[in-house]
Amino acid sequence: MADITLIRPRCSDHSKTERLRSILEYSLKGYTYDTVSTAKEFQNMKDRKILFAISLGESGINLEHYGILKRIRQEPHCFEGCIGGIVIDGSTELFTKSVGRELAFSANRSGCAFPGKPLVEGTGSLRNYNVVARNLELDQLQAYMHSGRELVEKIMGFDPPKREKPKILALHAGDYSRSNTLNLWKLVEQHLGDCSVTEISLKNGTVMDCIGCPYTTCKYFGESGNCIYGGVIVDQVYPAIMDCDALIMICPNYNDAISANLAAFINRLTALLKMTTFYDKYLFGLIVSGYSGGDIVAQQLISGLNMNKTFILPSGFSMLETANDPGSLLKLEGIEGRAEAFANHIKQHLCSKS
Repeated sequence: MADITLIRPRCSDHSKTERLRSILEYSLKGYTYDTVSTAKEFQNMKDRKILFAISLGESGINLEHYGILKRIRQEPHCFEGCIGGIVIDGSTELFTKSVGRELAFSANRSGCAFPGKPLVEGTGSLRNYNVVARNLELDQLQAYMHSGRELVEKIMGFDPPKREKPKILALHAGDYSRSNTLNLWKLVEQHLGDCSVTEISLKNGTVMDCIGCPYTTCKYFGESGNCIYGGVIVDQVYPAIMDCDALIMICPNYNDAISANLAAFINRLTALLKMTTFYDKYLFGLIVSGYSGGDIVAQQLISGLNMNKTFILPSGFSMLETANDPGSLLKLEGIEGRAEAFANHIKQHLCSKS
């Protein structure tokens, strides 16, 4: 078997694929790989290293990619045991992130795990590489190529940690008297006996959002595990994040978005990234929608905490349910069994004895 399976949907306009070809040539140098270019060629990919590489035109649409995406969604175990990364090459400033996180969500549902920062994206101008290029003393294209190579090496060397008694941080901003999402969390938590669980609520007290302090200010506070705002994020959440092995985000779907306090928490993690990374910490999500849109919230967690903040995205990272009236989740057929199965799934990823 080749080192890597390259899933590179065919693009009929070869002039739009030249830059991606150069990125892949540099990134994959020294590794053997098989290439899948069409939905017809797609097959079961179990236990492989996967690199998705997609070229987008001005429309942000690669038709063959959507054919492959359809196959992925129709075959829920096709990536079981796989580790993946994604390269998206765009012709404009738009669509690279949205296509990447939608693909990550679907592949993850079908069993693919992703290391922290698994998306390498090149916008049309490559201005998204200004900071990386400056830090590496390279030009934008060289920084793009460097990031692609770094991603391939990350995939090849991925070795997710396990612990004898893993520490889990459960974070929410809900009200136990009304929240279906917290009801779901309690159903899951009762089966996490092999883990040490800390639960923090961001419901009470003021949670200030990030306002984008100057880099030097953020770095100054971040180096001491602090933030200019202080508050519950600094006093409770930062130490718990540093101490935990896994983060469970308990997210009701509010207007197809995570709640404001949880969004502020994600933004405020930038300060900690000035002194550390989270490549050895797992991300899980419990998401309950009153109507629909749980996939949108899951993708927000993927882009915010896996693609940006470096948390590991284990296979099947999220449990999504639909329940509207308070308490109605507990009446869903089979909910207790699904909650227990998800708890066991978490332990299989985290526990050395599972």
